[in-house]
Amino acid sequence: MAPALKSKIAIIGGGPAGCTCAYFLKQKGVYPVIFEKNSVLKTLLPTGGGRCNLAHAEFDVKDLAANYPRGEKFLYSVFSRFGTSDTLEFFKNIGVETFTQEDFRYFPISESSEDVRRHFIDVLQGVKVKNENVTAVKTCNGGFEVKTNSASYFFEKVVVATGGHSAFNFIKQLGHMIIEPLPALTALKTSEDFSELAGVSLKSIKADFCGQSLCGDLLFTHNGVSGPLIYTISSIMARKSFPYKIYLDFTGMLEFQKVLNENPHKSVKNIISDFIPKSLAVYILKSAKIDENLKGSQIDGKTRDKILKYLNEFEIEVISTAKGGEVVTCGGVSLNEVDSKTMQSKIVKNLFFCGEVLDIDGFCGGFNLQNCWSTGYVAAEGILSGN
Repeated sequence: MAPALKSKIAIIGGGPAGCTCAYFLKQKGVYPVIFEKNSVLKTLLPTGGGRCNLAHAEFDVKDLAANYPRGEKFLYSVFSRFGTSDTLEFFKNIGVETFTQEDFRYFPISESSEDVRRHFIDVLQGVKVKNENVTAVKTCNGGFEVKTNSASYFFEKVVVATGGHSAFNFIKQLGHMIIEPLPALTALKTSEDFSELAGVSLKSIKADFCGQSLCGDLLFTHNGVSGPLIYTISSIMARKSFPYKIYLDFTGMLEFQKVLNENPHKSVKNIISDFIPKSLAVYILKSAKIDENLKGSQIDGKTRDKILKYLNEFEIEVISTAKGGEVVTCGGVSLNEVDSKTMQSKIVKNLFFCGEVLDIDGFCGGFNLQNCWSTGYVAAEGILSGN
């Protein structure tokens, strides 16, 4: 039999979800053991570009859950127990004051992920952290044997809060289904060569794809497209087949003939460059096989319409996700096998899940961290309730 530690609860994974669970257990006088092979909350540091986008100013449960392509309905119950207001109160209680940007994203006033991490670690004082890699979890004598690279331990309850794929093998061995992980919130590779546009960015671009429309910021890369707009599209399309097409509208309802009439002596390259970056204007004219030095007065109706089509229906063919470009992945523990009211397994009693190990992923804007805070809290409450 595996040796017992003083604690009866193991949390595997010391990221945002696992630490949130540990915090709320500690608040009730229950001290778990966190197993984390790296530094606790290390994965928090790059979030929000190092500024820690810790929440989004959406306070309606269903509207908040609508920002998760995988997990929306599951999260109704979770967010009704711990939503955005609860997140802000939690951070205030641990000494992290926040503010909201015009785009409704919440950040710490310090605008530092390191500062958030420091406050979080301070309030976890007394919670034991073992820097060991968990290699297996097995049911044992009414509880669990947790094996690491160093030893074996016995616990009555186990919370799996690993953000990555490292726990999938032993989760499967415990009888759970893993939905295949795939890149989401990722840059996209295109059949078009945009290398000459690499680094060109555009604001508030409309995109039509597969019967849907979105607006957002876009960035051209050496092998495709990136930016917030593309991350959202990639998330929505994460489990769809390649290739698919995106149509970009750069100028909206532009009265192009009127613009040409008002600039009869100006080159078409410079005319278009009033509305889009010059390098993109050159790319479009080259693609359309139109002389960039043509004057506004020399543009006939057919040429005008050809240019407009590129400006309003710029076609991109997406052939794959960009290798290594994902911010998060979709996939993980099947939600059909987890109780959303407690985060407890429906298959193995006293086994709990929280965070990105679940088949839940959200858009950019603080939603993936909100999943961690909320499911971490609900897991703690589930443990404390003894259900």
